[in-house]
Amino acid sequence: MKKTGQIVLRAYQALMLVLLPVFLARLAWRSRRQPDYRKNLLERLAHYPKGQKESIPTCIWIHAVSVGETRACIPLIAAIKNRWPDKRILLTHTTPTGREVGKSLFGDQVSRCYLPYDTPGAIDRFLNRYQPSIGLMMETEIWPGVVEACKNKNIPLCLLSARLSDRSAKGYLRLGLLMRNAFADLSLVCAQTEADAQRFRQLGSREVTVTGNLKFDAPVDPDETLPSQNLKNWLGRERSVFLAASTREGEEAFILKAWTKAKAQESGALLVMVPRHPQRFEDVAQQIKELGLSFARKTEMPLSEIASKDHSLANSVKVVLGDTMGEMALWYRAVDVAYIGGSLIPLGGQNLLEACARGCPVLVGLHTFNFKQATEEALASEAAQRVDSASALVERVLALLNDPIKRNHMGESGKVFVKRHQGATQRTLVKLAPFLEAEAFRLGSVKEAGDHGFK
Repeated sequence: MKKTGQIVLRAYQALMLVLLPVFLARLAWRSRRQPDYRKNLLERLAHYPKGQKESIPTCIWIHAVSVGETRACIPLIAAIKNRWPDKRILLTHTTPTGREVGKSLFGDQVSRCYLPYDTPGAIDRFLNRYQPSIGLMMETEIWPGVVEACKNKNIPLCLLSARLSDRSAKGYLRLGLLMRNAFADLSLVCAQTEADAQRFRQLGSREVTVTGNLKFDAPVDPDETLPSQNLKNWLGRERSVFLAASTREGEEAFILKAWTKAKAQESGALLVMVPRHPQRFEDVAQQIKELGLSFARKTEMPLSEIASKDHSLANSVKVVLGDTMGEMALWYRAVDVAYIGGSLIPLGGQNLLEACARGCPVLVGLHTFNFKQATEEALASEAAQRVDSASALVERVLALLNDPIKRNHMGESGKVFVKRHQGATQRTLVKLAPFLEAEAFRLGSVKEAGDHGFK
């Protein structure tokens, strides 16, 4: 069985090498809309400029794919820095938006780079360069080659705030020994729920415990208050505002058409649309134009320190395009009700906890399997409501905009719901402590931080 597993893994690694030109071509294609994909390209192959620091001895390596996972790291990194202040942290990403958010959130508290593609040479170069003493992967990120390389170098690899939908579990099962061996070689899985834990055990993971969802512990930054007030002033304090947050391709067209058909814009209500991916900003702008709706961009908001009524949008503006990144928390505090994207179409939905924590009433579609338990509990707590179509969404939005008592109840219920489920960070640290306090981890700190010269 072990020999068969090695054969399967080698076949996978050979396939990854064959597909490498395809991955690079995809990056080039995405960079047409999002030029940041062209930056730091050699890091994705684990080739680093000469003359830069070659290692961060005994660092804690955390991998956060994109924006959501990066934001989920906030309480974890704060807790680690508080308990082990001398330990350096390396934060890796897959997307440039995740990397940019990591930079804005943590600055020089952490070092950062891209996680290379899962090919033998690249992963070995990455691990040899940074010499992590432990790897902490956020939520769902498992790569067979990474797992094997860490095992060979005696680097504990842990999956934190781990979630696994029924759909994903079935997909992994179809991959047989390749993924079963990878899950079995994980040092620790800290699952969000018991249902997630059971799926990881079925896939072969041995050390599985339930610690909860780290996103419940994400703090509400008091520094959000002024910029969110400024944003509300710009939108219009007397105007009702509906936010379509983190929308995915296809959803915007459904929502815009339903909004127009219901003549919602004639009620004076303002629609704010924030696509999840920045490369789609222009596509959505074009869709709004084609419907003949007057719109403004968030990037047009005056840069005055305090926006006044003189800076408010004209009543003729019917839609605002949120064409900036990293400001979703401000939107949730500035609007009256929000729809969480990716759930009107079968993509599994997005995280609704950030909205709930800020007292924003939430609406979701039928497809929330990526955040099943959190969504179900938010619905049960009356912090959220579910709709089955874009037309039903708009109808529910208009009803809520005319019902401040119901909105207030949903908002307060959201805050209570989030607070009730906090504590995952401390439970996770208890499980990580034996790894982080191992003798091999008791070396001196490294003062260098930042991007190690990468831009």
